[in-house]
Amino acid sequence: MGELRPLAQDLTPESRALATALRELFEGLEVSVRRYAARRIRDAGTFSRYLNGTRVPPWDVVMDLFTDVAEQRGVAATPEAIELVRRLHGAVVESSSSPRHAVEELEEQLAEADRASRRSTARGDALGDALLDRKHRIANLEVRLSHLEAAWTAERERADRLAAANPDVTELLRERERLEGEVARLSSELEAAKKQHAGAEERCNLLERQLEAVEQVQQATVTLPATSSQAMPKVLIVDDQADNLLAMTAVLATLDQELVAVSSGQEALKALLDHDDFAVIIMDVQMPHMDGYETAAHIKRRPRNRDVPIIFLTAIGADPEHSARGYAAGAVDYISKPFDPWALRAKVAVFTGIYLERRLAGER
Repeated sequence: MGELRPLAQDLTPESRALATALRELFEGLEVSVRRYAARRIRDAGTFSRYLNGTRVPPWDVVMDLFTDVAEQRGVAATPEAIELVRRLHGAVVESSSSPRHAVEELEEQLAEADRASRRSTARGDALGDALLDRKHRIANLEVRLSHLEAAWTAERERADRLAAANPDVTELLRERERLEGEVARLSSELEAAKKQHAGAEERCNLLERQLEAVEQVQQATVTLPATSSQAMPKVLIVDDQADNLLAMTAVLATLDQELVAVSSGQEALKALLDHDDFAVIIMDVQMPHMDGYETAAHIKRRPRNRDVPIIFLTAIGADPEHSARGYAAGAVDYISKPFDPWALRAKVAVFTGIYLERRLAGER
């Protein structure tokens, strides 16, 4: 795993072109495959197969490579270079898309969600310990202050002299006030850590359902919950690029749902006013005039639409900064461009299933 393995035999032209580009990028790091895999907490064997063309890396892996090479060289990659590799990656995904690639992509997301869950749990434990410590210290101060108050009550006529003889009282009160401020801060941070943990756990559950949906597709078809004779829910697709809208419409047409495709955030808001039975929204992040984040914020402010799940479609990459911003804007999931059709179908099928489960429960 130390040196780059030769390119695999019998690669398609698309796979060979992508693998060659990735190898040129990787060589700029001047480290072994094993060392880089350890740095990024990835399996060295899998990463080696990305570089010899036998497996297609998730786009997140490619963006991580761009980031690390830029850090090594001290110069960021040009938008043209990123776009070139993106096109190569998209060509490979389109030509060799399979449930296996979708499983790899979803497993990468599941691993990240699991890491976020464990990090938030550890932080919550640390905050809980710190909070308990401050509360114990406040309790000790309260005991000391109570003893002084008892002394003042017993010898009320000497209160002035006692106060003068106990200059620490003011300091004790200040210390209590400081600790109470820390308790308030730690309580707020602990609540935030709990919310982060709950969000990460919910995301893990969603991704596990999506992986199960891909497995079902491999075996047969995805089975959606039984429902009444009502029409299937709608899926709203928002992207300013016509070719992306056509591609997503073609991929999702096999799910037998009504697809509503629009090319801007303003049109998405209008579609949500005209219909109230959307199971999920797939929305591009980078759009002119009103981007995906702003559109999502408008959607979440409307009581009628705030519970409709939003999947962000992003060409930026799903690094923690962008994914955190997406979740803060109200997204529940994301897909990186170029998207894997199997993964997209699995995500939409799961959210449609959740919508139908809730609708069925409401009819009972």
